[in-house]
Amino acid sequence: MKKALNSWSGMRKYLESEMLAPELSGRVRYSCSTGVGMDGCRFFEIYIDDKCFKRFSWETVNSYFIAMGFAEKPDPMSVHDYWDGFWQLLAAHPMEDRTEYTDGEFCRALEQYRNCPIAASIRSADPIVCMFALLDRRVGKRTLEKLRDELAARPAWLRELYRIRTGEAPEEKP
Repeated sequence: MKKALNSWSGMRKYLESEMLAPELSGRVRYSCSTGVGMDGCRFFEIYIDDKCFKRFSWETVNSYFIAMGFAEKPDPMSVHDYWDGFWQLLAAHPMEDRTEYTDGEFCRALEQYRNCPIAASIRSADPIVCMFALLDRRVGKRTLEKLRDELAARPAWLRELYRIRTGEAPEEKP
């Protein structure tokens, strides 16, 4: 049975100290913060070598929608304009079709990772669950080697995380 973790600090310790692959010790840090007026929404971030590697929040997803041209916004835009249509876009673009994810998706993936065998997590269709598994100490070199070809079809950020975990050189940029 999994031990109960009732706080973010406890979860962070679990992820960084108990489950992190030894070769990543001291290099990976998880962060959770909230902003003024965010109505309970959070920013989860993963830092690697003191640089923000990935952020999970409504704001990063909405900025992604705008950058991808899914949402046309006036210039200048108000806060209302910025968020207008967000929920419809989120419903129209499931996470398997995006490369940015909400704080809720991060939390659901973390729960799934903690409650599934590592073999299922490492091959999960959910890229965030797979992310947690890639960083996990229980995933060995042979398993990582077997994943190389499978990860070719996954998001670039997940392939980069694989590269960091295995110590491979960065991907060539076209």
